Amino acid sequence: MIKDIPVKDVEDVAIAILPQLLDAEAPDWEVYLINLKSDPIANVFISSKGYGELEGTQTDTSTLRHFFKEVAATSYQKVEIIQTKVFSLHNEFMLSFSFEGHMFDKKYTFEGGSIHEDNFIDVPLLNRQGVMIQ
Repeated sequence: MIKDIPVKDVEDVAIAILPQLLDAEAPDWEVYLINLKSDPIANVFISSKGYGELEGTQTDTSTLRHFFKEVAATSYQKVEIIQTKVFSLHNEFMLSFSFEGHMFDKKYTFEGGSIHEDNFIDVPLLNRQGVMIQ
């Protein structure tokens, strides 16, 4: 039964959004999965979507899906490009992966307006500034 399935919290895995390293006036940004664990994670599935109000209209973006066979220990994986025009939306990333014989799931939601330089931190492993949820 469902009560017999252990529920484990996701630890040491983050989603970060950083501006591209380009000299553009309004650059696109990059989304990264960051594995801070000392072991790899496997069968990594990420679905992303945006939702909320955009220019006075209720909007839902397309759902994008990504699969990575493995993300090495203490490393990162570029997931997708995100455009600044959707930063006013809630940008949601659903992550599933296997680790040590268990499946893990976590939803990372960047609230509308939160992807902004005011919220920058030093993103581990990438050695760049960006917004991150762990």
